[in-house]
Amino acid sequence: MRVFAAVLLGMSLVASPLLARNADETGKEDAPVTPASASAVPDKPAAVKPEISAIESEMELLRSLVEEQRAELESQRAALKAQQIKMEALEEKFSATPYERAVAPSSAPIAAAVSPMSPISSAAVAPATPAAKPAQKGDDEVSPLQLKIGSAYITPVGFMDFTAVYRSHDEGSGIGTNFAGIKYGNTFNTHLNEWRESIQNSRIGFRVDALVKGAHVMGYMESDYLGNNPGNVAVSSNSNTLRSRLYWVDVQKDKWEFLAGQTWSLITPGRTGISPLPGNLFFSQDIDVNYQVGLVWGRIPELRLVVRPTNKVAIALALDSPEQYIGGSAGGPTPNFPTALAALATNNQLSNGASTLSTPNEVPDVIGKITIDPSSRFHFEFGGLFREFKIWNANPSPAGTSFSKSGGGGFVNLNVEVFKGFRLLTNNFWADGGGRYIFGQAPDLIVRADDTISPIKAASTVSGFEYTHKNSFIYGYFGGIYVYKNTALDTNGTTIVGYGVPGSSSQNRMIAEETLGFNQTLWKDAKYGALNLMGQYSYLSRNPWATVNPSNAHINMVFLNLRYTLPGSAPTLGK
Repeated sequence: MRVFAAVLLGMSLVASPLLARNADETGKEDAPVTPASASAVPDKPAAVKPEISAIESEMELLRSLVEEQRAELESQRAALKAQQIKMEALEEKFSATPYERAVAPSSAPIAAAVSPMSPISSAAVAPATPAAKPAQKGDDEVSPLQLKIGSAYITPVGFMDFTAVYRSHDEGSGIGTNFAGIKYGNTFNTHLNEWRESIQNSRIGFRVDALVKGAHVMGYMESDYLGNNPGNVAVSSNSNTLRSRLYWVDVQKDKWEFLAGQTWSLITPGRTGISPLPGNLFFSQDIDVNYQVGLVWGRIPELRLVVRPTNKVAIALALDSPEQYIGGSAGGPTPNFPTALAALATNNQLSNGASTLSTPNEVPDVIGKITIDPSSRFHFEFGGLFREFKIWNANPSPAGTSFSKSGGGGFVNLNVEVFKGFRLLTNNFWADGGGRYIFGQAPDLIVRADDTISPIKAASTVSGFEYTHKNSFIYGYFGGIYVYKNTALDTNGTTIVGYGVPGSSSQNRMIAEETLGFNQTLWKDAKYGALNLMGQYSYLSRNPWATVNPSNAHINMVFLNLRYTLPGSAPTLGK
């Protein structure tokens, strides 16, 4: 309307002199001519003064409108500048921490920069994945880094790995090490070494981000090729089996967050805050796909609720899919059962690592966690675990009796940057019936001759350092598991049953692993991805409760890995 009014005023200013001139000429033709005296005041100047006054008034009004338009444009320019600064800050955040979740303003798209393996967060800078810089204007025409469907952004995630491993003794488990099961004594395994090449650790998946009624909705899917392989997989054609790793949906609005699906368990150590995204978690930088001895973790179905009372504190509660476990998975030893209860080791009431989905479980495992992050240089977290075990036996008196027992544990984890690029970290776990969460390297429980359940105590740690300098990343960890003895007598009063019985070289007292590794970024680009060369050396040993010769089993392992990471970048936001 103001522009329309200004146009009308301009037209009136142009037309006013013409109308005045026309009126003056008309007056000359109609009025009689009267001789003017020398003392008379001329008629023409008297007529011009009102016209000049009207013109000046109209010009003043026009100036006022123009000034208002200028002020409004300046205001809009300032608002646009402020919005641009916010957008640049948001893009910078996503480029620096491609795994961190963020709720963008309702008028802006969600940034989604990804790679599922190596952390690039402010809490741990590892060069395994390129830092995802915001794409420049026109990049979408060359290499679209997301797909946009409606208001949702779909971003591919993943990398291609070529892994080689050398072990001084044969371990027979591929590129993942069964720590608790390395071989003793005079067997072919201890006299032969092992060399293996594989692409099984390669990942493929996608991430979806959208704003729905003010909430940030994120979906995440990730898979690898470490599934159950056929027996002849290494003979002629390595037809590795695709396996689901992660598949979850997460909704965050204001201080609240809800997650459901298969995810890294809440018990897994974090690097910053509470997040389901792999880059915000600590599962070591090891190439070994079974990670580090002593690491507490799980990738299992979970319901999770998170509240953030401040931007530095997060509190979470999770219900994890349970599994009462007696060993047998990934080399984990099993306890000895009383003679009358030997069927418990095979009838699937208790999972022996081969029970698939047959084991009954009373209630979900309950996990709670609190994290404190006063700055990007310091992360502290602690929490607890509650579990419930139950079996049924038709034989005792009275017949058809069930026996139950509760278990639990706690954890304390710390990650601190001592100086630029150098971090110290320690992750510690103590449990009474928590062996399942230490990669199944210890059983959860034993069963006594009277059918009562007794949880097995265990403790673990992964502590060490991580150092980043330019495109180089170096790390060193010590990982350890200590499993406490828990024995009882069978009904004959002489046979020892349980865990830590004499003569068993499989029931470990302690497992330890020392690791040094590097990750060198050869090149990286937000549009084209990154190429990394990685290496790991580990010395692994285990000591059983039984007196055996030699007193421990040990192995040297060297891993090499060449990785191409898929590109990832924040959206251009139309710039």
